[in-house]
Amino acid sequence: MLLLVSEVRPSHPQPTGMVSGRIVSAEKGIVDFATVYLKGTTYGCISNEKGLYHLTAPAGDYTLVVSAIGYAPVENPVSIRPGERISHSFTLAPQAQELNEVVVTSHAVSRVKRSAFNAVAVDTKELQNTTKTLSEALAKVPGMKLRESGGVGSDMQLMLDGFSGKHVKVFIDGVPQEGAGKAFDLNNIPVNFAERIEVYKGVVPVGFGTDAIGGVINIVTNKQRRRWFADASYSYGSFNTHKSSVNAGQSFKNGFTYEINAFQNYSDNDYYIDNYVTEFSDDGVSENTDVSKIYHVKRFNDRFHNEAAVGKLGVTGKPWADRLMLGFTYSRYYKEIQTGVYQYIVFGDKHRKGHSLMPSLEYSKRDLLVKGLDVSATVNYNHNLTQNIDTASWKYNWLGERKPTTSPGEQSYQNSESVNRNWNGTFTATYRLGRMHTLTLNHVLSTFRRTSVSFAGGNSKLTDFSIPKITRKNITGLSYRLMPSEKWNLSVFGKYYNQYNHGPVSQSTDGVGSYIEQSKYISTFGYGAAGTNNPNIIEYHKIPKPLHFQRVAGHSPR
Repeated sequence: MLLLVSEVRPSHPQPTGMVSGRIVSAEKGIVDFATVYLKGTTYGCISNEKGLYHLTAPAGDYTLVVSAIGYAPVENPVSIRPGERISHSFTLAPQAQELNEVVVTSHAVSRVKRSAFNAVAVDTKELQNTTKTLSEALAKVPGMKLRESGGVGSDMQLMLDGFSGKHVKVFIDGVPQEGAGKAFDLNNIPVNFAERIEVYKGVVPVGFGTDAIGGVINIVTNKQRRRWFADASYSYGSFNTHKSSVNAGQSFKNGFTYEINAFQNYSDNDYYIDNYVTEFSDDGVSENTDVSKIYHVKRFNDRFHNEAAVGKLGVTGKPWADRLMLGFTYSRYYKEIQTGVYQYIVFGDKHRKGHSLMPSLEYSKRDLLVKGLDVSATVNYNHNLTQNIDTASWKYNWLGERKPTTSPGEQSYQNSESVNRNWNGTFTATYRLGRMHTLTLNHVLSTFRRTSVSFAGGNSKLTDFSIPKITRKNITGLSYRLMPSEKWNLSVFGKYYNQYNHGPVSQSTDGVGSYIEQSKYISTFGYGAAGTNNPNIIEYHKIPKPLHFQRVAGHSPR
């Protein structure tokens, strides 16, 4: 808020002095934009972004008052002497205050809801330290449908306002999660992994740099600098189900920071179902199926487990970097497959497994080089391996009995290995022009390469049956946001999309065999606009009395 006051100056200027100092919190954090004034006068100033203040006033004895939102005010006597500069620093204690008719609009969840896009946010704090997963937290979002095919670790289908599959993309802290592996499926990640979940439907901000036409799910983790934190949870349930998670970290005074996040899920998934049973004869050859006779049988080949660990190491709170972290993620999973499309088809040995290795680097800085310029960048490499194994020469029934078959493979003979290699790089620059105008530039580079090999028929690699599939994407976006008040805002944006695809194309009429390599290049430009108006937001300001504000180190009060 800009305060304009008039001042009547005496014909003979009074001798003046200066009082200056630094304002910090009880946790030794900087308190910027705190109000500093001499009680009963119109002389005052505001601390700058480093917590420093400088106040010039006529010589005399005063009471110096310091106040800031969220902190208890402090009053101290001070004597200003002509031509002298004295130092007077303050430490403010946190204080919870109850204000009438105030809406806290700086909260991240509220900020998402006030955006011009069709967006909602889910605060996961109320679900922390429970056995719920991120998919269960998302279930409360309007227009979101999640369907799981079975117990723990089962395949999940996500639908957002009618869109599913590749039309809905998942991000973690703005980084795309394509190829991250099954261990990082939403129904396998514990809810305390995230601070909140943002859901953007349809058109999404350019900051995500994605081609998802259905929408985006962005999982946001807690990046707040904390001296020390640790929490852990463990649960045990039916069907020998174990779920646990550990989240810990520490930031030292010199800025050195480490973070550890690990979780696991395990379940036998041996629950009962009602179904008819194919009975095998004593000779192990003939069989009989009475579909009118229903048995209460237990699943026996549906075990699932996954483990994931995320470690980060770096510095925070530096003049040149708010956050610079080197990370490494390892995850793996194992899943047995009990049935095919139809429940009467029973498997006893068919399974799949895989693991993923992902080093990463992230950087962010507010007010880089000039005030109002915020920059963030991430880069990560994901090496993901998946194996599908169906080599048993047996046929099973729901009683767990089996008989030999003449050929390997319960469904189709398979022992394959697919390796995905993904590079993802993101860069976002945001420039704030005052309070009303914001410009955002974003660029995303994504590369994907998949190679597949079959081991069927022996112990060595037999056939590289798939020509490598290669995809490269470059997406650049530029947006402008006008926000005259908290009640309404308008965003206009443009995106440039560039994609290169290379892979196998079948030349046969049935789509099987006779593959050749082909390449395709796509380039297009798109644009859009979004706006919102929320008349229910109350803008509340209270100034006890006019003050004579002064500039501090070239920084204007706001």
